[in-house]
Amino acid sequence: MLTQNELIKQISATMGKARVLSLTALMREHRFPLGELIDITFHPDKNIAFRASWLLENMIIANANEHLNDLPYLMQRFPEVIYPSSQRHYANTMIRLTSHKSSQEIKHTLTRLDLEAVVEKLFDWLIDPEVLVAVKASAAEALLNLSTRYDWIADELANQMEFLMRNGTAAIQARGKRILHQLKTRKTK
Repeated sequence: MLTQNELIKQISATMGKARVLSLTALMREHRFPLGELIDITFHPDKNIAFRASWLLENMIIANANEHLNDLPYLMQRFPEVIYPSSQRHYANTMIRLTSHKSSQEIKHTLTRLDLEAVVEKLFDWLIDPEVLVAVKASAAEALLNLSTRYDWIADELANQMEFLMRNGTAAIQARGKRILHQLKTRKTK
């Protein structure tokens, strides 16, 4: 059985994608509790927190349905994310969970949860000039997905994307154009 302390020891050293994938497989095999992994993403050592966040994203990608009972805790802790490298993985996790491609079980579970604090945090990341561009792009994508649930998001997201695109990087320009196009397409339907 893989314990929380053993996992922290495993992720204390630098690791690449191959190591993340093998640890993800090991954690799934040992049914490592997602709640404990979420807690590690808030470790005082930002490098350990980052690697745990990377593992969290991969656990959700591997099979989000295995973690339905952990989604309330994930959403509860989401607004607490502060480390820039963890923000990106959390935003990517939200993209995955809120995608129209998510399973019916995921969609049903999320409808029973209040996600307004998550939405607020995603907008905070989008607006904050100190937040990394990659985090902003992922936050915008997650907000686009959530705009079907909270209709007020669409106008605010469009305004924020237009603002960011004024002097934004190529990544923000490309993502912004796509998001604005999708928002516009939805309005005309």
